[in-house]
Amino acid sequence: MSQEQEESPQGMHLPEHETIADVAAERLILDRAIGGWRGLIDSGVPTLVFVFAFLVWPDTLANAVYAAIAAGVVILVVRVIRRDPLTQIFAGFVGLAIAAGFSAWTGKAENFFLPGLLTNLAYGSAFLISILVRWPLLGVALGYFTGTGTSWRSDVSLRRAAAAASWIWVGMFFGRLLVQVPFYFSGSVGTLGVIKVVMGWPLFLAAAYFTYRVLSPVYAELNARKNQNPENDA
Repeated sequence: MSQEQEESPQGMHLPEHETIADVAAERLILDRAIGGWRGLIDSGVPTLVFVFAFLVWPDTLANAVYAAIAAGVVILVVRVIRRDPLTQIFAGFVGLAIAAGFSAWTGKAENFFLPGLLTNLAYGSAFLISILVRWPLLGVALGYFTGTGTSWRSDVSLRRAAAAASWIWVGMFFGRLLVQVPFYFSGSVGTLGVIKVVMGWPLFLAAAYFTYRVLSPVYAELNARKNQNPENDA
């Protein structure tokens, strides 16, 4: 096998222009964090069901809550039958249960979306703080998932790329808040539900794509250096 071509952990040959590190950077968030495409789609279905049920029965919040939970249970059962990884499945169902429970407890339909808003605030703040303390989370995550540890911090170009990629997620999380919070306070449940879905997995995919575009050239350069200096890997 040539130096320009590597073999993936699953035994598949990668194209010459694409390295194992590139693939890890591209698939990190989708596969490890949110369960891939299925996780992205599954996360939006209960929300749409909740909004639809609430619009049909605006005077009976319980119907919307039960409908959303029922949708989550169906997704859970299907994924278990298919023997899909359960970590993201149960995490998503717990998140749904918390949102539904909080809405039912307060008696306000808009509070179905409050846990999600708080989650965006927490993640956005975490990414922002990590950049300010010079430990951008994208660098930490990629170092962990690609098995390179904290070595990325010793390379200026990679450290800057990790910070730039982390800013993408700061923009995404706080952008969601900027758009959704006014509709939350106005109690516009239908509009808020649609916006949440539109700014959910499509925006997440966009952020993941641009993150990959920012990080992959740097990882390709580092991989080229390793190939040119194999004695450094000894």
